[in-house]
Amino acid sequence: MTKSSLYILVSIIFIIISCKTEKKKEFQITRSKEIAAKNKVNNQLLDIEKEQGWRLLFNGTSLEGWHLFNKPDSTKFSAWEVRDGMIFCNATDESKVFGDLVTDKDYENYELQFDWQMALRGNGGAFINVQETPEHKATYNTGVEYQLLEPEHMDTKTPLKRPGTIWGLAPQLNTVEANPVGQWNTTRIIQQNGKIQFYLNGVLTAEEEINSAAWKNKVANSKFKDAPGFGKSTKGKIAFQNWYFESWFRNVKIREL
Repeated sequence: MTKSSLYILVSIIFIIISCKTEKKKEFQITRSKEIAAKNKVNNQLLDIEKEQGWRLLFNGTSLEGWHLFNKPDSTKFSAWEVRDGMIFCNATDESKVFGDLVTDKDYENYELQFDWQMALRGNGGAFINVQETPEHKATYNTGVEYQLLEPEHMDTKTPLKRPGTIWGLAPQLNTVEANPVGQWNTTRIIQQNGKIQFYLNGVLTAEEEINSAAWKNKVANSKFKDAPGFGKSTKGKIAFQNWYFESWFRNVKIREL
């Protein structure tokens, strides 16, 4: 066999081995994605999440751990229900007791995450640091609101009301659009030592320091200037708003920091 023939043979063998290796890698990657997709179950925690300190705020079957704001005995008559493994707000049914859904417990330093959808042109919110006392008539009197908004709603074009903002106080830090009706969005809220960060679908949309001079100035120059209890606490209940539009929530989990 000549040197040139040997070189050609070695080259062919190398190409064949390389092709097989690449196909094996592609198969492994594809297979891993398939397994991951099949193993993804809503309203459950992975072992690694449990090790990291995450725990569910919604078990997928009941509203255990939640109640109506200032109406703890009315939840079963309210617009809030569990439907197909989701927290569903049947807000268009006027026969239901109206009210926001709040956690039984107060939370201070934590990372919160949940998936959500809004009805077409829907508008709603999630609140943190809600103070549940008789003198406060609504969650928004004290709690800071993470804006939930379906893209077709007219407020989508209003800077201080866009999705992921701290409603009424500051525009998005980074531009991001919410997914439209029928598609899930993921919200992430981090609060630690008075610092708040809001994320929408992985994008940082708001960042504030409660009790800072800048925060107090924003509140004083906003629609909340006449709400003496608004935005002052770094500890309180978490709430979902009943605001006349159907909404869905799942995978609600928290990790205390």
